[in-house]
Amino acid sequence: MLGYVSAGTNTAAQSLSEAGGTGIDQFLDLSLEELMNLTVITVSKRPEALRRSPSAIHVITGDQIRQSGATSIPESLRMAPGVHVGRVDSSTWAISTRGFSEVFANKQLVMIDGRSVYTPLFAGVFWEVTDTFMEDIDRIEVIRGPGASIWGANAVNGVINVITKHSRETQGGLIYAGSGTHERGFTGVRHGGELGEHGHFRVYGKHFQRDNLVNPDGSDANDRWYVNRGGFRADIEPDDRLSCSHPFQ
Repeated sequence: MLGYVSAGTNTAAQSLSEAGGTGIDQFLDLSLEELMNLTVITVSKRPEALRRSPSAIHVITGDQIRQSGATSIPESLRMAPGVHVGRVDSSTWAISTRGFSEVFANKQLVMIDGRSVYTPLFAGVFWEVTDTFMEDIDRIEVIRGPGASIWGANAVNGVINVITKHSRETQGGLIYAGSGTHERGFTGVRHGGELGEHGHFRVYGKHFQRDNLVNPDGSDANDRWYVNRGGFRADIEPDDRLSCSHPFQ
């Protein structure tokens, strides 16, 4: 059971509403041919139509994440076909494709905005710290199958690329809060503004507390945990040919 409330002043969302619909409505109105022409970048490191991608790729949109109620990136990945998402305990996940799922799967490349979050020390990904402000996610591109020829040895089984929104799309303020039976409490705040005439930024802070999972015999697994996290992103575009992005969390 989960309760959730949010409030914000997102200029991008306001302008979209004024245009006559939400983001998911736009996708519902598209024809099959138009859907196949959606742009993806993870397959070949450049924008291309989905129908021209030479790989099995699935895109999880930001609207789908919000409608699902997912509060973390691993939970969002349950919507992608062919991706095994196994929860080991309250803070640990085993995620991979093609049947090679383990806590430190070293053949599945995971990125945020094209930057690898792979941990060489333990040969895998710490999913409990691979997190961001969920409302900032534009889409998650999931490639099932070998991508090592483009992305390197860690992409043998596939690639997961979490793409966040440009900071100009998250101007204004946003506050959310909620609670539930397992998600004991979660809250977040974000603010976006301008940097001169050619730049935008956003900063955020979030907190959540998750209760223990339950063992088969009904006892607590004693894996309760909580996280405080903050981050920012700045995008500067001095002219039409140059752009610079600096995400940090």
